[in-house]
Amino acid sequence: MAHSGSLLWRNLRVYQIYGANTDVGKTIFTTALCNAASKLYSNDLTGYLKPVSTGPGDAADEQSQPHKTIPKDADLLSSIYSHLSDAAGSGTGNPGGWFFIETAGGVHSPGPSGTSQAELYRPLRCPVLLVGDAKLGGISTTISAFESLRLRGYDIEAVLLFEDEQFRNYDYLKSYFEKKHGVRVVSTPAPPLSESQGSQEDTERMARYYKEIVASGRVKSVLEHLDEQHKARVTRLESLSSQGYQRIWWPFTQQKLLSPAKITAIDSASGDFFQTLNTSSPEDLPEHQAKQAPASQKPLLQSSFDGSASWWTQGLGHANSSLTLAAAYAGGRYGHVMFAEAIHEPALALAETLLKGMRDGGNSRLSRVFYSDDGSTGVESALKMGLRAARTRYGWPVDTKLGIIGLEGAYHGDTIGAMDCADPSAYNEKVEWYEGKGVWFKPPSVMCRRGKWTVKIPAGFEGNGLALAGEMEAESLSDVFDFRAREARGEHRVYEAHVERVLKYHLDKGRKFGAIMMEPIILGAGGMVLVDPLFQRALVNVVRRSQHLFSPESVQQPRGETDWTGLPVIFDEVFTGLYRLGRFTASSFLGLDADVSIHAKLLTGGLVPLCATLASESIFQAFVSNDKTDALLHGHSYTAHPVGCQVALESLRQMQTMESSGSWAEFQNGVSGANDACWSIWSSPLVEWLSRHPSVAGVWALGSVMAIHLESPGGSGYTSTAAIALRDALRASNQGPAQNPWNVHSRVLGNVLYLMGGQKTEKDVVLQIERLLRQHLT
Repeated sequence: MAHSGSLLWRNLRVYQIYGANTDVGKTIFTTALCNAASKLYSNDLTGYLKPVSTGPGDAADEQSQPHKTIPKDADLLSSIYSHLSDAAGSGTGNPGGWFFIETAGGVHSPGPSGTSQAELYRPLRCPVLLVGDAKLGGISTTISAFESLRLRGYDIEAVLLFEDEQFRNYDYLKSYFEKKHGVRVVSTPAPPLSESQGSQEDTERMARYYKEIVASGRVKSVLEHLDEQHKARVTRLESLSSQGYQRIWWPFTQQKLLSPAKITAIDSASGDFFQTLNTSSPEDLPEHQAKQAPASQKPLLQSSFDGSASWWTQGLGHANSSLTLAAAYAGGRYGHVMFAEAIHEPALALAETLLKGMRDGGNSRLSRVFYSDDGSTGVESALKMGLRAARTRYGWPVDTKLGIIGLEGAYHGDTIGAMDCADPSAYNEKVEWYEGKGVWFKPPSVMCRRGKWTVKIPAGFEGNGLALAGEMEAESLSDVFDFRAREARGEHRVYEAHVERVLKYHLDKGRKFGAIMMEPIILGAGGMVLVDPLFQRALVNVVRRSQHLFSPESVQQPRGETDWTGLPVIFDEVFTGLYRLGRFTASSFLGLDADVSIHAKLLTGGLVPLCATLASESIFQAFVSNDKTDALLHGHSYTAHPVGCQVALESLRQMQTMESSGSWAEFQNGVSGANDACWSIWSSPLVEWLSRHPSVAGVWALGSVMAIHLESPGGSGYTSTAAIALRDALRASNQGPAQNPWNVHSRVLGNVLYLMGGQKTEKDVVLQIERLLRQHLT
């Protein structure tokens, strides 16, 4: 796959000509613009490109097409980018170069592969000149074309129209666009009718026409407007970091250590890539670009692979038009409507889809969906659910201090209640109201080390005369996840004995617990720790069968198989759920059904915030009463906002379709072991190579995620700087075809550099990133 970046240079103004329909005059306006630009800016380049043509062969602009065969979308974009890169390097360096790219037919006329041109050219993100339709019905088609382009993130700099005294579309559209959208509208007289196409008389007649409209000053006014817009765009882009540095308070950032040079300015995003301000100097560029001195000819934008999936939210590609259209539909249908004692179709449909997906994944307990706005507030509502259910069943007074049972190194969010569910760490211990309310087990972890999958068991795992060595080895990750085989060998008994002993110790000291909360499989922000799934199973199984530990007194017993026992089990799947690890629900790896399950991030494909907290009927019944104050008094102004629900429906539809259609087969092929659903987009040879590297303490890969734990002589953890050098090397590198280089934007968690793709990331991109890792890991 070839990846193409956005087209932006300081010395070359590139514009794309779209038409509201076929036969509206795109070529005529483009020709006029080229003529005017060449006269006004005679000391520099004026260029024209029509990558795709429509219509019969004798009417096609074949001479302007760079392709003789039907190309793939990505290859076509790459060819256009390469062509414009060469053009940017061929001028004198004076700020006067122009290039016009003419599309074929209307906005949604298909390209060679059948992709709508509005979709096809989106990654180039050229500013647009929209040629409106002056004919009958042209008002509607022009506005529709404008909206189609805006929905896909295009900047429309002007609308161009022929004047038609019969329909006078110009009068209406000028008022509409300039007053409502602030977009300039320019008209010219219609061209003379052709009497004999291709004749000398026809050619001369059109030459006179072009001379007249250029002399009228109207085309010149368009170029002057475009010149101003281009300069303003470049100025604003280049000042984003410095201006933001003065005004923005960034999350998870020590701003004393920050400078404008360290701030990434993002102009746009498409698919798996950001388009970021290119801050490299000429000597840092690939050879073909370094020759483009002076610096004014350097490309201003650099493609950057979004290696953190934008904090784990992006799965279906940035600027996914299906998600955008879903948001626009719901926004147009509802805007936002309150949700207390109300219902709307997107909220109900999403609840049904989530519950069915969980049932198909093995969880038959969940029956209710509670909406909030993000993962942290979803955790807050889940806590209220679990603690209330335990307190009412066991008859504890309302002022009873209840803690949770969890894992050391967990992270559940940054609101106060969510922070209290985690042990002291860099995230919470300096927060004034933090008060950790729980007991946290240090979990056994899994990594590939020296070519072997290893389960590292912390000290203290002994009991009932049983003990485990510090490490156990497995032939494959699938073997680690084969809990049935491991339980048949009795490996879980030591884990269960350890859990029982620790719980009894704390309960004997008078502590009370109201729920168990875990991130299934992976501790995300806590350091990308892959937890031994057998231990998580053991912890939950002990809690569920040990009601006597939490309330020795006689209490009401559960009524059915789906009722919670012992304590309510809460799974925080904000990060690991919804196909991040290759499955709809991460809990299916454990063979366990949560009583409460929290889902966000990939829920909306990274477009808008939304969280869904799913609960069982027995949890729900704990809040049913004649007293309103017994209700779950938790909510947000934007609870179940229709835009989020509609986007989430589309996001889930796309991912479930990908799963059922085998879209990930190329990554799953070759996976072996009892658990054949344990697969990754990252190749096994890379994981093994990394595991043997002297700078790597261990590595794991599952689903779309890979975490590289680097050796850290000064100590591991969030404050370690061991992974920064590798992160910076990936950002400074250029990968991909010589004419379209791109780098990798990634995040680190102390000594851990993690990378994740989306659910649509192509294998060629993954392999190129893997080559970069091999190149730069030192």
